[in-house]
Amino acid sequence: MAGKNILLIEPGYRNKYPPLGLMKIAEYHGPRGKGDNVVFVKGEQKEVLEKSWDRIYVTSLFTFEWAATAKTLDFALKAAQGQADRVFAGGISVSLMKEEFQEQPKWRGIRFIQGLLDQAPAISLELDDFAEELYSDDVTGTPIEDRVPDYTILSQLEYVYPVHDAYFVYASRGCVRKCTFCGVPKLEGDQRDANPLKQVVTDIQKLHGDKKDLIIMDNNIVASSRFADIIAEIKDLGFAKGDKLRRNGATLKRRVDFNQGVDARILCKNKNYLKLISEIAIDPLRIAFDTIAQRPAYEKSIRFAHEYGIKDLSNYMLYNYEDSPTDLFRRMYLNIQFNEELDIRIFSFPMRYQPVNFRDRSFVGNSWNKYYLRSLQIILQATHGIVSGSPTFFRKAFGGDPDEFVRILRMPHHFIFNRFWYEKLGGAPELEEFQTVYHNTNKDDLEMALSRMSSLTPKNRDAFINQVSSSLKPIMEFYRQLPKGVEREIWEKQKKLKQEKVKFEIDPEKLVEDSGLDENIW
Repeated sequence: MAGKNILLIEPGYRNKYPPLGLMKIAEYHGPRGKGDNVVFVKGEQKEVLEKSWDRIYVTSLFTFEWAATAKTLDFALKAAQGQADRVFAGGISVSLMKEEFQEQPKWRGIRFIQGLLDQAPAISLELDDFAEELYSDDVTGTPIEDRVPDYTILSQLEYVYPVHDAYFVYASRGCVRKCTFCGVPKLEGDQRDANPLKQVVTDIQKLHGDKKDLIIMDNNIVASSRFADIIAEIKDLGFAKGDKLRRNGATLKRRVDFNQGVDARILCKNKNYLKLISEIAIDPLRIAFDTIAQRPAYEKSIRFAHEYGIKDLSNYMLYNYEDSPTDLFRRMYLNIQFNEELDIRIFSFPMRYQPVNFRDRSFVGNSWNKYYLRSLQIILQATHGIVSGSPTFFRKAFGGDPDEFVRILRMPHHFIFNRFWYEKLGGAPELEEFQTVYHNTNKDDLEMALSRMSSLTPKNRDAFINQVSSSLKPIMEFYRQLPKGVEREIWEKQKKLKQEKVKFEIDPEKLVEDSGLDENIW
């Protein structure tokens, strides 16, 4: 049966890591597996329509990428010449929203696979032996989940993943937590050990050469009963603190990244967790700080990390869930205080919450509104999603206290987007006038007006401003949309004048997978 044509498709969204699931499927079908001809594409590449495919696999990532995934599924059906039974779809989005995908009449017949491919291939892929489907008799073979990922397929793409020179591994799957905002309990279930790291890394190394970094994808690695053994394995594999890789005459600094972050509620219980972590080439140490209620555990963990010489840290900060803008500010500002007190660097990455069953980013938390969310998005766009560890820059971008942060969120968006113009250049008088009017405006009334206005189309916003009460009229005049010609003029004038530059001293490899900076939330 060898020599079948297999097509792997990843939707055309931007993402940081290569699709590990497709890489393992490629290994199953490729020269060390079934001996098939495997082609990997990203997005809708029309050249694949000229060939006949025996099977097509489509992966998925976040649920809010529904539109991109849907477009790819439509394309896969076209590539399969309408033979839906040859199309298989899986990944995070499909696993979390399998029923919604199955309900679409146009995709009837596509196999939507939920969860991990951790059983024999024919069982995981739900193949029908009675119908004599391709490899339906493979009921005892090695699970696809346990196969070595095939890195060679990445060379078939023009797209370059920001992180690619790395071993992508799991020491455990699932999680001991059941956080309501997280999809892991449904995706992977309870926490359990995966294959030993040494085995996985050694197998990758033999087939695809040495990799510079070790990316550990576990959801909650410090909850593993084998954590001390995992650290020992990491060191044995050449990723102890200070270890370097010598390759092709070059010396490369090695890096370990617990990509999903570590749990402060566990770290704070015993210093030994941070002592062990300090012995490996961790860079950065990511500690989740999802709610202000976790502050005692988070603060204790940071101090333990500092005690053991870990100075480069990062964290994810969930917002737009059960928090408020004030809560988010306090979490961000705590890191600034740590940076000043302990002489460390903590970069924060605010991550906007969206329910795991939403097809877009339209969710708005009870203590947020669309206007605030868009304001924060504009601020973060200027910083590539990073809350800088620099106290001076932080106070400039986010304010020096919660009240100032909320005032910035309430500013007209063209003021935020063109901060340099309105703070330093020709727009300064208008900003000063706005601040005077803002001081004399009822803030609750303004917040209600901004919330209502943010639900309107751009065409209707000026009409809304025309109808506000006389007490709000002076402040709302500042929120009229700038004519495109005026915006262009501001941009051109800014280009001609010396602007302040923000130096980002963080490697692109250390940025987060997705922070929603480009999504239109209006």
